[in-house]
Amino acid sequence: MKPLNSTERFSLGRLFDARLLPLLITLALFLLMFGYGSVAYRGFFSLQVFLNLFIDNAFLLIVAVGMTFVVISGGIDLSVGGVVAVTTMISATLIQNHHLSLWVVTPLVLGMGALFGAFQGVLIQYFRLQPFIVTLGGLFLTRGLCFLINIESITITDPVYTSLAEYRFAIFGCFVSANVVIALVVFAVAIWLAHYSTFGRVIYAIGGNERSAMLMGLPVARTKVLVYTLSGFCAALGGVTFTFYMLSGYGLHAQGMELDALAATVIGGTLLTGGVGYITGTLFGVMILGVIQTLITFDGTLSSWWTRIAIGALLCIFCVMQRLLERHSTGKKRDSIGHQKGVKAAPPARQPEAASLGPNLTLEQPHGV
Repeated sequence: MKPLNSTERFSLGRLFDARLLPLLITLALFLLMFGYGSVAYRGFFSLQVFLNLFIDNAFLLIVAVGMTFVVISGGIDLSVGGVVAVTTMISATLIQNHHLSLWVVTPLVLGMGALFGAFQGVLIQYFRLQPFIVTLGGLFLTRGLCFLINIESITITDPVYTSLAEYRFAIFGCFVSANVVIALVVFAVAIWLAHYSTFGRVIYAIGGNERSAMLMGLPVARTKVLVYTLSGFCAALGGVTFTFYMLSGYGLHAQGMELDALAATVIGGTLLTGGVGYITGTLFGVMILGVIQTLITFDGTLSSWWTRIAIGALLCIFCVMQRLLERHSTGKKRDSIGHQKGVKAAPPARQPEAASLGPNLTLEQPHGV
């Protein structure tokens, strides 16, 4: 069989976008793992088990959506776990101890999360600080605030709060919680923002090449601050749904959630270098983490720490795959440049001579001739 030349490889590469490969691998991995559980364990293959993946990970999906926008822009947000925890503490304190209404507390904590994210974005953008350091400091700050509020867990017994948290939506004889509905709404809005709005296109441009985005006149500074604002809002909303899920506030809630959100984002196909990523991939990344936990639960003989081991192994594999894809993309660009240089440029068309009106004056041909 004759090997493909550079021109043929370039044409085939245009038919298949290599950036979709991590997303396809994530989808295939989810189907493979869910299929294995369906064959290995009785009762695994059921609609309720599938819906439980959403019920148990709705808060993580919301937080991971915000993380995805940050990573696409070329940054990172390690404060989201602390924001989730402090949101649960503030919500539980105001509702349980001070008897404020759910409809007053929820907008308050969402606004606080957005403002905290905006503050971090300002530090990163206008003071030129590294996102890793700023958001790590934000993580320590929010964790410390939790224990200033209360060192003990605060259980929520408010009837309105508990009734909403325990409400179930029926689906074909099964059910989902209100958290799932909230998470799916966030997911749908995130898809629109990322792929169908000017804001999303600017985020991708910044992640691809921030300097080029600035030279193009795009609002880089404003967008980067808004990205961290969005991440803070999603973390606070994740804290609200986590409070629904646990019906309590505690400073040790959501420990390591920032790493789970980052792992789901990377496993979902978002490049850590920025510029490439899909919200749908993040959804399947969260689902894969949920499937791993469910498989260990159904097995019954494995320690829950095997979840962390499996997530760490998957994260390493996907990071290596991202690096290989980057090298492949670089090689393809070189091939395309070489292909363009190899095409001999056509000689320019001969322009009609201008009629002479003297030594310094000419009569040019009119436009459109």
